[in-house]
Amino acid sequence: MKTTESTAPTRPRNTPAARWSALRDRLLLQEDLNFLLTNRVPRIALTRAMGWFSRLRHPLLARASIAVWRLFTDLDLSDAKQQRFASLHDCFTRELKPGARIVDPRPGLLVSPCDAIVGVGGAVGEGTLLQAKGMPYRIEDLLGSQDAAAPFMGGQYLTLRLTSSMYHRFHAPDDATIEHVTYLSGDTWNVNPIALARVQRLFCRNERAAIRLRLADGTPLALVPVAAILVASIRLHALDVRLHLRWRGPNEMPCNLRVRRGEELGWFEHGSTIIVFVPPGFVPAEGLAPGQRIRMGQALLRRVAPTSSGGHEGSAT
Repeated sequence: MKTTESTAPTRPRNTPAARWSALRDRLLLQEDLNFLLTNRVPRIALTRAMGWFSRLRHPLLARASIAVWRLFTDLDLSDAKQQRFASLHDCFTRELKPGARIVDPRPGLLVSPCDAIVGVGGAVGEGTLLQAKGMPYRIEDLLGSQDAAAPFMGGQYLTLRLTSSMYHRFHAPDDATIEHVTYLSGDTWNVNPIALARVQRLFCRNERAAIRLRLADGTPLALVPVAAILVASIRLHALDVRLHLRWRGPNEMPCNLRVRRGEELGWFEHGSTIIVFVPPGFVPAEGLAPGQRIRMGQALLRRVAPTSSGGHEGSAT
């Protein structure tokens, strides 16, 4: 008895559509592995262990650790004040050479508080923000209270993501007075784009410090450094204490410290995120776009003049 071959059409294996499908499948697999390795682990225990390990003061151990770190990141120490480090912690929190960052002096601007990749931003509409497409959270949940969130309703927010290899210190966006810090203990989810697209309200679940400032003309401003996995602590010069996971929050800490534009405010001990909040009357600086790399001191937000109708000219990107 003769057998007949199937006449069903076969899908070409080398068409653009087939190549794109294979690439998409590989990228999805990489995302799954990344999420598994960075989030389906004992995050807080690993973070505490990293904090302990990074403080071991032994130059050879530090040198070996930095060499391993370079295998996985684009770590560049060419603008660091020091080139040799006694511990991994010293490298994480390194200072820059004088003049390594230029702070934009133009009036009417707020400058970036850190080196970062620009993330999601826009209007604080009805108090709802986005950490990623389709992943909303509430500003009062992030800042800790409705009173803290009230000045920024209808204003703007910008998310700045620091990678592990970046300069980890952050600075004042303008001349201002630090008035209050709310420290909220929490989890240590990774804050990379993969996790932001999968974990609901991630920023509101992680350890963070809400720093409330007032500019010289009375305008309120807020910076929210959000910690993440392997970020052992947040240090602020305004407080004589290191904020870390063993604190139970919220902790309310009044301050009264005047700072100048570009002045150092503190540091992370690994890469993470800073979310900037401003009231109505600001728009993103010209040319700023998600995915763009920005350095501390570059223009981040600019004031806009009120229009005759009582609104504000310009719009958020």
